[in-house]
Amino acid sequence: MTPTTATPERPRSRVRQPNAVVLSYSELLKTVKAAGLLERRVGFYITVFSVLVLLMTATWFGFALIGDSWFQLLIAAALGILCTQLSFLAHEAGHRQIFASRRANDWAARLLATSVAGISYSWWEQKHGAHHNHPNVISKDPDIATGAIAFFPEAAATRQGRFSFLTRKQGWLFFPLLFLVGLGLQIDSIKFIFQRAKVTHRWVEIPILVVRLSLLPVLAFTFLPWGMALAFIAVQLAVFGFYMGASFAPNHKGMPVLPADSRVDFFSRQVLTSRNISGGRFMDILLGGLNRQAEHHLFPDMARPQLDKAAVIVREFCAKHQVPYTETTLLQSYGIIVRYLNDVGLSAGRHFECPMATVTRRF
Repeated sequence: MTPTTATPERPRSRVRQPNAVVLSYSELLKTVKAAGLLERRVGFYITVFSVLVLLMTATWFGFALIGDSWFQLLIAAALGILCTQLSFLAHEAGHRQIFASRRANDWAARLLATSVAGISYSWWEQKHGAHHNHPNVISKDPDIATGAIAFFPEAAATRQGRFSFLTRKQGWLFFPLLFLVGLGLQIDSIKFIFQRAKVTHRWVEIPILVVRLSLLPVLAFTFLPWGMALAFIAVQLAVFGFYMGASFAPNHKGMPVLPADSRVDFFSRQVLTSRNISGGRFMDILLGGLNRQAEHHLFPDMARPQLDKAAVIVREFCAKHQVPYTETTLLQSYGIIVRYLNDVGLSAGRHFECPMATVTRRF
């Protein structure tokens, strides 16, 4: 009898089972769809756009009537506000929130971004897409890339000399620096659009950007004295930059920051790094829908009027699965940002540990 050799049993591969949040997220998505919250609201956006165009027309009419007067600075401030409001529409079109057609959304976003904000849509799309994929993730989210402000302790630790002193006070410097955001966005756009690498629709964006960035100075210096013209341009750009920055900053600044190698499921990553702003319909208008940041990140193509309704569903889902859901007032969020940035500046050199580790360990 020939002896048989037992075949060793192959070790069973260990399959990582999805956590409860991952498994039930599909149910959340089904609930949102069943409630009709992913349907387009084109009429709403046409109304908003029409109102803003009328206000923009009235503002330029005021520019012509006022003439050589320092009251023109009020006109400049109004232009900064209206350019920001129209930029919110560009942001929403870029997320396919307005039209059913992707092409229509892309062109609406491109034309609004370039002709109103003076920003390259191709540049913004690349940058903002990376942010949505990796919110508050070090080395992956360009919105927390190290610059004048250090948004996490590891970045602050690299500051030396006079920069370390400024970093320790950076919370107080953050909001004054927002006045330069508009100029920074336009400079970055110009650098991007003229780079050697391939840029989508480069030759569409370049002429529009050149006209947009030239038109305001030409009008100002043609109809106003030189000093007043310079002040007019500076005020418009400063108000635009501050309004933009102060609208986007509450969304994620001061929320948990993730290491580059962190592994957190989609739902938890989007909610735990996002901060909502209370205030109802008024805040919907003031912040262009950015006040419902958690819902916007979970459902980027959801129209602005639907976000409030989705928030009720998402809040209940978070409570059920014990996922922290953050909502504050606008002023509270600004206080949190200042304290957080000052704390980051003072914590330079400390050991950095993922602030979400204890929250997400069970995921």
